[in-house]
Amino acid sequence: MKIYKLPSGTLLNHENQSFLGPVLDWDVLLAQENLKDHLSSESKSWKMVSSKEADELLAKGILAPMGNQEIWAAGVTYYRSRTARMEESQDAGGADFYDKVYNADRPELFFKATASRVSAPGAAVNIRKDSTWDVPEPELTLVISPSGKIQGYTCGNDMSSRSIEGENPLYLPQAKVYAGCAAIGPCLFITEKAIEETANIKLEIYRDDVLAFTGETALTQLKRKPQELAAWLFRANTFPIGCFMMTGTGIVPDDFTLAVGDKVRISIDEIGMLENGVGKI
Repeated sequence: MKIYKLPSGTLLNHENQSFLGPVLDWDVLLAQENLKDHLSSESKSWKMVSSKEADELLAKGILAPMGNQEIWAAGVTYYRSRTARMEESQDAGGADFYDKVYNADRPELFFKATASRVSAPGAAVNIRKDSTWDVPEPELTLVISPSGKIQGYTCGNDMSSRSIEGENPLYLPQAKVYAGCAAIGPCLFITEKAIEETANIKLEIYRDDVLAFTGETALTQLKRKPQELAAWLFRANTFPIGCFMMTGTGIVPDDFTLAVGDKVRISIDEIGMLENGVGKI
């Protein structure tokens, strides 16, 4: 089951059928503890549309599939991320921190974005004017209920100013949290089953319509499993309208920095593709 947030309504794809519903209150929607059952029930009164009509609606533009939920993130959950963070912070003396957190019981969790800082699919994510090395981080993103239950998944782009973070690990909030620092979408993949660990995550970056970088990883490389990360997040936090959680990246572009006008495409099996342009703030 996939649900899309449209400017004029809600589109649900389920069992090869598409249903068009009204504009929903996504704070109320994502506060549901049994989201799949709730949507199955609500969509019975929605209008069935053809696949062509559904494609036309999506082509007109879609919004980030969220209300006012917070987005949190986990770091150093892939070995590749551990290595990259150690390399970028070596001169600042912080390399050991990343090695230790990779092997620790407690994961690295940090606040990522409020809804106002999240870019919709097709809109621009931003790089900072005071950063010299900026990359997108493609991440499986969890849709979590108020009780901590994983209800589904989406694609996430955790924009990262690596030059700022590498200068000093204590600068992480500035490297991670700013206007246009994240994007999620294109939909929420709602399922009661865990996403397949063999699912692939792919990153493509285009510059002047030419492929400038590509990378791929599989969820089998994710050291900390999604439910473990969600459990840590909920140890001392409450989320009355649910929340989102990015689970870390296994694709870290080296010797590459984003430029204004680039196009970033993040694809995850079973979910779809999230595409954003790049701006500067």
